[in-house]
Amino acid sequence: MTGPGEDYWRTLPLGPGTVVLLKDSNGVVALGKPDGLLSHPNTPADEKRSVLVASYRLEKECFEWKTDMGVHRAYLLNRLDSGTSGVILAATSEALALDLRSQFKSQRVKKIYQALVFGAPTPPVQVWRDRLAIQKRDGMVRTERTGQIPAEAQMRVLARRTGFPPLTLIQLEPRTGRSHQLRVQCSTRHLPIVGDATYGDFRANRDFAKKTGQRRMFLHSAETRFDYEWAGRNHTFAARAPLPDEFEQCLNAKGN
Repeated sequence: MTGPGEDYWRTLPLGPGTVVLLKDSNGVVALGKPDGLLSHPNTPADEKRSVLVASYRLEKECFEWKTDMGVHRAYLLNRLDSGTSGVILAATSEALALDLRSQFKSQRVKKIYQALVFGAPTPPVQVWRDRLAIQKRDGMVRTERTGQIPAEAQMRVLARRTGFPPLTLIQLEPRTGRSHQLRVQCSTRHLPIVGDATYGDFRANRDFAKKTGQRRMFLHSAETRFDYEWAGRNHTFAARAPLPDEFEQCLNAKGN
């Protein structure tokens, strides 16, 4: 069993700024999503600002487009908030997608994020454990800091900027996959992610945007890695998305 042919990859309808980071012979593909794009369109009007510019079948969780060779599909394996950049995964067949989605649900996928936060965490390596409450209403998700759903992540400091406001580039490795988990865990520890308009420091975001011209949320899905069995063989898939230039630019800029 092999992945799709050349027509599939030649016609893959990449959204603005989206790139193919990695694909394997079975049909697993990692896309590099820019900040501001949707993981998938919620309405037909959203298609032009999604990671793939194509119609989306919500019940199958797949994009669909037609060519002279027939109908092609890309089945989403995970999602990122529109403000988050980095690795997003898809599969080219439904059978493969169903198998791999089960790995996400059972927490067998290793994900590494990088975030620029206001503040200076100490010590430089920490394990964060919280209990969250997640509410979903009218297609919107809001995560609260107090609840019964366990959330765990490891934090590691990568680089710091002194001055005012202090900024720190951190690595976050979630051990659970809760909605908005990392954003809330940062906020709970008074380390709000720069540009986070929901859980962040609104005044600091405004001042930062005025000074730098940057209005994105500084959260990036840097790496996704997992092992899987398919067609009687074991495979490893490891995709990485380079840190966007604006992270380093803001970190290296002089504070007040």
